[in-house]
Amino acid sequence: MKKTLLSAVTGLALAGGLALSASAHAADGQQLYTANCSLCHQVSAAGVPGQFPPLKGRVSSIASTPEGKTYLMHVLLNGLTGTIKAGGGSYTGYMPSFGTQTDENIAAILTYVASLGDVKPAPVFTADDVKAARGAALPPTAILDERNKLNAAHPVP
Repeated sequence: MKKTLLSAVTGLALAGGLALSASAHAADGQQLYTANCSLCHQVSAAGVPGQFPPLKGRVSSIASTPEGKTYLMHVLLNGLTGTIKAGGGSYTGYMPSFGTQTDENIAAILTYVASLGDVKPAPVFTADDVKAARGAALPPTAILDERNKLNAAHPVP
């Protein structure tokens, strides 16, 4: 009986974590980040050298321009594939799309990660921003082209 109860409680806790990541109401951006992004980019958002780029200290700088904010939303909505330079390292890989997340959740995640940078006040993303960016479904390779154009205009850290 105790073992069954423990299994049921554990299952509910895991299901609750999944429900949080798909919640129609953006809860805490940090919790959403931890549930959806930290496996690759780490809880600290420092990334893994050579595998997953750091987000901490970079996203706020990128999001300081309207084009940068749009690019970041496009990354989460559409994914990204190819080689990028980020935080002094080179990364070749694939980031999956998080387009199944709600606009509120994506806004909360991006706002949280932007708060980890040096730009003060930190850039804020809204559900309306994400909704507008969602209108342009793009293949992950197009997001790399968008990044390269952005980098030419405003160097991406």
